[in-house]
Amino acid sequence: MHPAKSIMAFTSLSGLGFGLMAVIGLGYPDVAGWVAIVYGALALGLAGIGLLASLLHLGNPQRFLKAFTQWRTSWLSREAVLSVLTMALFALYIVLLLTDKRLILLGYIVSTLAALTVVCTAMIYAQLRTIPRWNTWLTPILFLAYALAGGALLAGQIWASVFGTVVVLALQIAHWARGRAALARSGSNAGTATALGGLGTVRMLESPHTARNYVTSEMVNHLAATTAKKLKLVVIVLLVGQGLALATLPIGHVMAGGMVVLHLAAVLVARWLFFAESEHVVRLYYKD
Repeated sequence: MHPAKSIMAFTSLSGLGFGLMAVIGLGYPDVAGWVAIVYGALALGLAGIGLLASLLHLGNPQRFLKAFTQWRTSWLSREAVLSVLTMALFALYIVLLLTDKRLILLGYIVSTLAALTVVCTAMIYAQLRTIPRWNTWLTPILFLAYALAGGALLAGQIWASVFGTVVVLALQIAHWARGRAALARSGSNAGTATALGGLGTVRMLESPHTARNYVTSEMVNHLAATTAKKLKLVVIVLLVGQGLALATLPIGHVMAGGMVVLHLAAVLVARWLFFAESEHVVRLYYKD
């Protein structure tokens, strides 16, 4: 699958925004008044920009309201409903903090809904059995870990962010390790793709067509193994560097900003790999 810039921006920025909402809802940092407004604006801004970016990936963006109607069966629709509900309740929570009123129960509700929103985003991909690399419980857990680690960092919770970064690194490596043979373990091959496997070994003599179309543009992507390894090393270096810097260096505003940049860079590279390495089973119809 070819990574779309809009989806990368959506999953990365909205994850940071909802992660920050989750942390603030738990009472960290303990702020009130206009300081709470600043944190609230940052969280809502990141989530809002991410959600607006997702509209660019819709076939008919003007019909985005239809995304809210299928919540019984669609993870995308559930995410749309939860994101709006979470942002509305979070805005109310921040307004109350402006008046020095903290409703602890409302904060916990916001945190829970923010976490569920991120899980719904991940489940859009994790539910797809046609992409075995994504079809694992590790996918929603990894998305949530990235969101909470980033949210803790934006909230100034240094040691929570260090712990979150360690968890993210472990989960990311586990996700990569599991994904290497996911397509092979799924049992999908040219025989199952064509339903001719019962006749013997099936091999593709030529591609179904020579011109590019939506399927080849969106679903068929060939990433060189050496490129993937280099990018994975970049993610590891960024996460390790961020964790070590947070744990050992004095963190002021400038340093904190730098750590946020490192975190976001790691998320973007990891998310690009997430899509680029997806290995949709439709690839089995096309020659490598």
